[in-house]
Amino acid sequence: MRPHAPPPQGRRPSGFTLVEVLVALSIMAVIAIMSWRAIDGMARAQQTTDEYTDGVLSLQAALGQWRADLDAMMVWPATTPPSPAAPVSLLWDGRMLRITRSVSGNAAAGVEVAAWTRRGGDGAWMRWQSAPVQTMAAWRAAWSAAANWSGAGASGANAQAVTVAHALDWQLQYFRNNAWTNPLSSAAESSTQTDVLPDAVRLLITLAPGQAISGLLTIDWIRPTFGGTP
Repeated sequence: MRPHAPPPQGRRPSGFTLVEVLVALSIMAVIAIMSWRAIDGMARAQQTTDEYTDGVLSLQAALGQWRADLDAMMVWPATTPPSPAAPVSLLWDGRMLRITRSVSGNAAAGVEVAAWTRRGGDGAWMRWQSAPVQTMAAWRAAWSAAANWSGAGASGANAQAVTVAHALDWQLQYFRNNAWTNPLSSAAESSTQTDVLPDAVRLLITLAPGQAISGLLTIDWIRPTFGGTP
């Protein structure tokens, strides 16, 4: 007589249980959140880097334009005695710097008046440029227009004005007779040096916080012919 076989036990169904599925979904959700945060952090870091790079490049371009304006500064023949009607190459009044410069380094194409100033309201450090002029009357009009722009903010016809940075303060120093001096000092104003172009110009500008670069910057420009070199 054959022994009686035990009854078959129930087979475990294939697949995951509900608890296992919920655990897996929870883990996947956590991984997705962590991945999103990592991607978001990388995107923010890239955006910050791009903004910083753009700010640095913009400031470099502005300082390059500053040097270019001074490099292209016109040097007028000296008059004896000095005439108040003679054109001016460079003038700093403590608030605005005006420069008479050649057009793209080509004096035959006329001259331009470039002006730099800082707005008192928002501290914008700005550059203004006139259209090219070829007559003394047109130059005087452009020279006056630069002063009007600095005071009233109107660019004028055919003129361009751009904000290059924001600054808390800015000052200039001139290098004459082997010394740095304040162009507005009483000693400089009482001497004939006011009609002599400086051998170098020092820009002292304190950039406002919140930009790619902030704090005090000192930029020296040296006249290309200083020391007898071309």
